[in-house]
Amino acid sequence: MDNDVSAGRTTTTIFGRLALGITLLAFGLGYTDLIDGVSAADAVTLAHYVGGVALFLAGLLALRDRDTANGTAYTVLGALWFTWAVSAGAQASANAAGLFLLLFALVALSLTLAGGDQLGQGTYGLFFVSLLLLAIAAFSDSGSLTKAGGWFAVAAGAVAWYAATAALANWPTALPGRAAGRGVTATG
Repeated sequence: MDNDVSAGRTTTTIFGRLALGITLLAFGLGYTDLIDGVSAADAVTLAHYVGGVALFLAGLLALRDRDTANGTAYTVLGALWFTWAVSAGAQASANAAGLFLLLFALVALSLTLAGGDQLGQGTYGLFFVSLLLLAIAAFSDSGSLTKAGGWFAVAAGAVAWYAATAALANWPTALPGRAAGRGVTATG
């Protein structure tokens, strides 16, 4: 089996990556102010149902299939999006919002360090940076950090979307690399 196109080819993984990608794109674009009149609050319904409910269900299906890495990632991220969506508009301090984002940044960091394929690690790594920047922005009331965090979420969403599309279309899902020891010649 060719590793560069086989990673993440299960239906559950593809579905989970699409749900995560769409949610991250909507969430991130809301923070970037790229589209006039669109804010992160406009992503609440999508985050609730696609990011929360659908992603959580994808996680449960992955766990049923004994895919603990994706099952864990999708269920915990589904819980993140569900909680974010149902608490949107609630009166919470900036520090409470920052703490929420910081705690889930740690979850994203754990998912990044857990390993897996390059696109999965890239998605979680970019999402970690996004959540970290958004947490710091909440603590410090920084609009520029908020926008930067939004752009990292957009990048994470694009990577997740690409990973799902690549699996469906049989596109490469790994960066090309050199095999160990190739290209080195001994002289002497």
